[in-house]
Amino acid sequence: MPDARSDLNPSPTQFAELNELLGELTRRAADILGDNFVGAYLQGSFAVGDADIHSDCDFLIPVRGPITPDQEAGLRALHDEIPTRPGHWTKELEGSYPLWDELRTLDGLGRPWLYIDHGWRKMQWSTHCNTEIVRWSLRECGIVITGPDPTELVDPVPAEILRARVREQARTFVPDLLSWITFDIAWAQRYAVTTLCRILHTYDEGRVTSKRAALVWARDHVDPRWSDLVQQALDDRQLGWDPDEAPRPGSVAQTLAFVEYTQRRTGGGRTTAAGTP
Repeated sequence: MPDARSDLNPSPTQFAELNELLGELTRRAADILGDNFVGAYLQGSFAVGDADIHSDCDFLIPVRGPITPDQEAGLRALHDEIPTRPGHWTKELEGSYPLWDELRTLDGLGRPWLYIDHGWRKMQWSTHCNTEIVRWSLRECGIVITGPDPTELVDPVPAEILRARVREQARTFVPDLLSWITFDIAWAQRYAVTTLCRILHTYDEGRVTSKRAALVWARDHVDPRWSDLVQQALDDRQLGWDPDEAPRPGSVAQTLAFVEYTQRRTGGGRTTAAGTP
């Protein structure tokens, strides 16, 4: 196993501040986990492409065996402290500490992993990163900070498995989204359009791509009546998060119609905001 204190990828991203932070995270996590540490990796936008200043930084630090109480306490203290620092990227780290055996195959789906959400200080046990999409992104595009090649960590994820995953995602999209945000915020409307484009791309192409690439693909491949809605999400991406920014007039209604289009195209059925068929 590489020595996480010396054998680090010095430039896993294009941002020097983030690279320094990822190096520190990897070294300190390795110190806490000891022989339980397997490696450190980026998946998500930084792996599949087009990550920018508005992206969060999705990491995975697999472990060989169950995290001990002392190790959990050390990781919780680490992630409690990092967001208190100045700087942009200290509040944009998001990731999990998966058990290697559960990460390797799809048999591990549904198992909670120790997880930190970006901007949070309190870790939780969550299935957030335990998905087919994350496994595919790690195996096919993952960026190694230190550790074995991702193909040694994760078995292949077939295209039909990805299609089944996004079909279900389309089916429950609105209630899932409204469980943590509302359409009163413009960012939520843009996020919805972007996610729907990623669903459509994965369903058609059988692979995962970046947010921007999915928007560009959808602009050219979905029904032309959605082109303006997709272009708006592309144009406004640089606006980032602003809780006081209201959606453009009519954009929420268009987005909800786009949800129904996505459900029909993927065969995902229809679920109301209340979560009933």
